[in-house]
Amino acid sequence: MTSQPAPAAPGDQPDLAQLLRPVVRESSVSEVAKRLLDHLSAGNIRPGTRLPAERQLAEALGVARSSVRGALSALDVLGIIEIRPGSGSYVREGTSEFLPRAINWGLMLGQRRTRDLVEVRTYMEGVSARLAAERATDEDVARLEEHLRHMREAGSDVKAFIDADIAFHLECASIARNTVLSDILHSIRALLQVWMERVSDIEGTVSGTLCEHDAVLDAIRDRDPEAADRAMAEHMRMASARLRESVEDGAQGPS
Repeated sequence: MTSQPAPAAPGDQPDLAQLLRPVVRESSVSEVAKRLLDHLSAGNIRPGTRLPAERQLAEALGVARSSVRGALSALDVLGIIEIRPGSGSYVREGTSEFLPRAINWGLMLGQRRTRDLVEVRTYMEGVSARLAAERATDEDVARLEEHLRHMREAGSDVKAFIDADIAFHLECASIARNTVLSDILHSIRALLQVWMERVSDIEGTVSGTLCEHDAVLDAIRDRDPEAADRAMAEHMRMASARLRESVEDGAQGPS
């Protein structure tokens, strides 16, 4: 049986700022994000560790602070780090489990990749809703209604609302009865949760999300694939707009 290396003692953790080398292309957010991920994925930085300040990272990488800020914002959206206003950026708990999947999906290359993910998810969710409308049984519809009821009853419990929201989308994929589509949406579940956590405090998110899900459910209940596709496309359009607003607010936040 192969022995596992003992975890490093708190004082043994390397200083990330000292490990970094200058980035060749000064304004490249994606290059900064990849450089940071190289070190975070090495396993030497524990969950909960506070990253060096933007100024230190910018000096170590030889880039503008705006590039560092954009990279940190992208990693925050992915759930790899957590930006706490007035406190700093911290490696998230559970990063060691989520990070390999993020790397495999290639989602850490900056805002362009974030936009690409939004676009792909929009199409996947639309296909899921269309197929669900074609294939749903009364029992399937009842499960969707239950998820939507849990969303309404969540009140101020953000986690409960997000869990029910994700369950609704994964239920649609299950009802579609396409194993590949369902597997893809399940594989990015952690990212969907980070996405929804990110936008949860934007005004109108809860009421808008409920209204959008109502429209999707109505179309699936009516067994109307065209309407289901349209309703999901509108939900994705609004959800994407909320995500963009959140990312832009984060990039413009305090240093």
